[in-house]
Amino acid sequence: MISSISWIPKGVSKPVLLVDDPSQEEDLEENIPLQSSESTNKDEDVVDLKSLPVNNVVRDNIIQALKDLHMERYDDEDETSDLYYPHNNMDPYLKDQNDSDSEELENMTIYPTDSVIVCARTRVKKVEGSDNEDSFGVVEVWIREDREKNMFLHHVIEISALPLCTAWLDCPLQGGERGNFLAVGSMEPNIEIFNVDVITRDGKGKPCMVLGSTEDVKKKGKLKSTKYKNDGHSDSVLGLAWNKEYRNIIASASADKKVKIWDVVSGKCEITMGHHTKEVQAVAWNHHSPWVLLTGSFDGTVFLKDGRIPSHDGCKWKLNAKVESLAWDPHSEHSFVVSLENGTVRLIDVRTAKSDSTELRATSTIEAHNNKACTSVSYNLSAPNLLATGSEDETVTVKALPLFVYSAGAVKLWDLSHNQPSCVASYSPEVGSVYSVSFSEDNPFLLAIGGSKGNLRVWDTQSYSGISQKYGNYMK
Repeated sequence: MISSISWIPKGVSKPVLLVDDPSQEEDLEENIPLQSSESTNKDEDVVDLKSLPVNNVVRDNIIQALKDLHMERYDDEDETSDLYYPHNNMDPYLKDQNDSDSEELENMTIYPTDSVIVCARTRVKKVEGSDNEDSFGVVEVWIREDREKNMFLHHVIEISALPLCTAWLDCPLQGGERGNFLAVGSMEPNIEIFNVDVITRDGKGKPCMVLGSTEDVKKKGKLKSTKYKNDGHSDSVLGLAWNKEYRNIIASASADKKVKIWDVVSGKCEITMGHHTKEVQAVAWNHHSPWVLLTGSFDGTVFLKDGRIPSHDGCKWKLNAKVESLAWDPHSEHSFVVSLENGTVRLIDVRTAKSDSTELRATSTIEAHNNKACTSVSYNLSAPNLLATGSEDETVTVKALPLFVYSAGAVKLWDLSHNQPSCVASYSPEVGSVYSVSFSEDNPFLLAIGGSKGNLRVWDTQSYSGISQKYGNYMK
């Protein structure tokens, strides 16, 4: 199952991945005995390495000295420490390269002209010695060579929990002017942030930051327990939104009925809002007024909040169905759409809000998807009034012979001009129930689609004659 999709802007990804191998440090820290001269009680908590007093300098010096002895990289000493190149052909210090490996090198290299898509996916594997299956979460990084229209899986980052939502961000958390990071919300209450340009030798992701992180409390002779930090969520993280103007800011929505605003540089929660009465499913920052935040919930309401004065009640819209997703119109400061569990999409203009009204209504409604949940929406960033919607409903696809094929999961394109929505194209991507749709910023008419079957599809919407004729002026 693919639960979330994000596009990485062209030219941001490093041409060559770096490999992080922390195994030597971890092995060292696990095997050095931790003892306290003040107590030998076996029932006491095991002392954490970082909590020991500063005067343990001898042991610390040994750890540091052994960490520095990476003999296989003796001549390649730089600030990357445990990072190295995944293939010899990528190492600039190795001059003798085998021409037979050139194709492999070319496939591993990410070029500035490549489109890069990251998707959060739940995979299933067989349990050894059993007929049972086990689920685990991954982030898949796909490359699309736009000229050849060729797409392939580049690398996979295994994560610690089943993913539910993602947000790409370029805040330089590890130096430089621009980063390449993915925030992942999951069934766990914390938010893990990964460097997309770095993989580990064993494939298991190593987050560079965890927001609202948990702490494992280890006790001798007892199972470890989990302690949640006070500023974090207490339930699954269902929605994430990165603020492109204030690049260190992320908003999160959770099943704990809370909305939180985080500073990813400090790793701290700056604001917590509890204005919803049920699970909060979606959050979105306004493109033109970046301090304005939308939040949507299973309680059937959408709130507009000002991040500068979060204690203010803001504006509230009552929609009478669970909110699935929402999005601001990138071409208009005042408009947004909300998709609902009943298959409808509501168009809302905030200028219709009245200060003396406690509950507001939508401007207009699209009966989009046959009473099945409209799970995802995405505005085209180039063509005004072009909206994509994804759903779990069944559509009819006409194929050769002719043959009518019913397929679960539909994607539709809508023209919202003059506040009179009309469907201009529909598509059955054969990914099962659709859970995520996302237009590309670099190639505005490419739409990435993911769903319950775990397949990633990219729909070139301009291949439809109706789309190319109507929006040809906006095509590159």
